[in-house]
Amino acid sequence: MNGVPGRTWAAARVGVLALLWGSTFLWIELALDGLSPVQVTLLRCALGAATLTVLLFSTRNRLPRARTTWKHIFVAAFFCNALPFGLFSVGQQTVDSGVAGALNATTPLWSVLIGLAIGTERGLRPVRLAGLLLGFAGTSLIFAPWQQSGLASWGALAIVGAAASYAVGFAYMGRHLVGKGMPTLSLSAAQLMAATGLTALALPVGGLETIHVDATALIAVVILGIFATGVTFHLTYRIIADEGATNAATVGYLLPVVSVALGAVVLDEAFSFRVAAGMVVVLVGVGMTRRQKRIPVSPPMETPEASGRTAGARRPRVDSPHD
Repeated sequence: MNGVPGRTWAAARVGVLALLWGSTFLWIELALDGLSPVQVTLLRCALGAATLTVLLFSTRNRLPRARTTWKHIFVAAFFCNALPFGLFSVGQQTVDSGVAGALNATTPLWSVLIGLAIGTERGLRPVRLAGLLLGFAGTSLIFAPWQQSGLASWGALAIVGAAASYAVGFAYMGRHLVGKGMPTLSLSAAQLMAATGLTALALPVGGLETIHVDATALIAVVILGIFATGVTFHLTYRIIADEGATNAATVGYLLPVVSVALGAVVLDEAFSFRVAAGMVVVLVGVGMTRRQKRIPVSPPMETPEASGRTAGARRPRVDSPHD
């Protein structure tokens, strides 16, 4: 029973992450009405970094100091923040948010392939592999990409590239940053700072355009930066630290479910039986990927002194821990 609260908290954390992350595509689309892709990327990184920095100092934590750590942070910031954030903003100029969510759901598959290549995924169990494939099938069922246009466009390719970049970033973070004695809040704040600096270097390429922002775009980019970037990224870091990069990537399968649900409730978008079935398939798939292998508990080794037996005495029955 001791593990139940922990599992409940882990499930709640994944649910909050999926809700915030799944709304990202809506906020990006609204923000692009008044800002360029580079401007959207820079503002979301800067606002996310500011949010986590405030939380960092309010909890009396500090930023990393080691030069080697910062080198790893900049590499992770490029692959997990600056590059995919920019690619999503570019892609959603020509691809609607629904298709973007479906294409982003390929992140877990990229994560597994990368994990197998670098050795962090050893002996992938059939149930987890089936869950990954089932999740992707459910995502495809939700959005029916065969009915959409523009899947072969540069925008769609940019979003697929962003999904793959996420997977690379997650794997790099899991291998070089988490579990090294540094709090995840410190790492996530530092990484968004680094991403802000990297994105600022791209301002001469489409970032110096005149801003025509209205109230809707302004509110969208603020929510995108504070909640869908800052809070979301810290939660992602926590999951990578606690459960590994592949489990963090599987949250991507829940994003289309959130997008469809928000669209139906908030925007009065169509909600068909096919969409409902796809959501169920996605949830089942995510549940399968998050199943942990049960490790059998071996009985403790007894010594003659502890058992009161001599070497030739008859061995008594060892009771099961569940008896």
